[in-house]
Amino acid sequence: MHNPQVPETLEGWSVLHQMFRIRWEMLRTLPAAERLAVACEAAQTLAAMEARTEGATALAYLLGHKGDLMLVHFRPDFDALSAAELAIRQLRLADVLEPSSSYVSVVELGMYEMTAKLHRDIAARGLEPGSDAFEQAFDEEMAHQRDRVSSRLFPQVPPGRFVCFYPMNKRRGETQNWYAAPFDRRASMMREHGMIGRHYAGSVIQVISGSIGYDDWEWGVDLFADDQLVFKKLIYEMRFDEASAVYAEFGPFYIGRRFQAADLPRLLDGHEPWVGRP
Repeated sequence: MHNPQVPETLEGWSVLHQMFRIRWEMLRTLPAAERLAVACEAAQTLAAMEARTEGATALAYLLGHKGDLMLVHFRPDFDALSAAELAIRQLRLADVLEPSSSYVSVVELGMYEMTAKLHRDIAARGLEPGSDAFEQAFDEEMAHQRDRVSSRLFPQVPPGRFVCFYPMNKRRGETQNWYAAPFDRRASMMREHGMIGRHYAGSVIQVISGSIGYDDWEWGVDLFADDQLVFKKLIYEMRFDEASAVYAEFGPFYIGRRFQAADLPRLLDGHEPWVGRP
């Protein structure tokens, strides 16, 4: 039964973030020929993942102590995510990769305004909320909405020289509890929140993924842009809207420079992997 106080969500790609530290001291002990062979094997596997047409993989070299390498896998389902994870573990490169973090989620599109509209429109047809006819009509309308926004649910890996990832929650403490606030109030706050993001259209691409029941936080956020400064400006401005200022809690931030799998051997040889790349 569809609860009018619970916003519906539409789901797309399954997503796995993998963060690794490179064990440079171990890598340096390998003979040059062996190090190159390890790098080329990994580059070949990751290049095939990059080139997938149904959910691909993005690579980034991380800044800071939280890791060196981040892989972002978009896949049709968790079975495909598991296969990607296993493929990475089977590489000889895995011997010099130390997992530092990971995150499991599903691309999600929240439907606050549409949920309320569908409930009103279907009730206006004379269908009783909770009835089989109401539920069927609601499901049909949601299927139509899924088709309408399929490109946002199943996006290609966005372009951008930089990527920023962070998880977040909506606060549910004794004083401020997002889930106890009235539906219309939550919808209004999310509308305000979304308007800020629209101001940055064209300079940043945002992918929101839901992780309730999958990981330690409730949502994951990926931002892709050619100018890393836009991450700071966007997130800073959003901190001032009520949805963030009152109700948001943020996890660790990861930021990295994108590069192509073909350039992995350069990275593992101690050189910047993006030289000569856009």
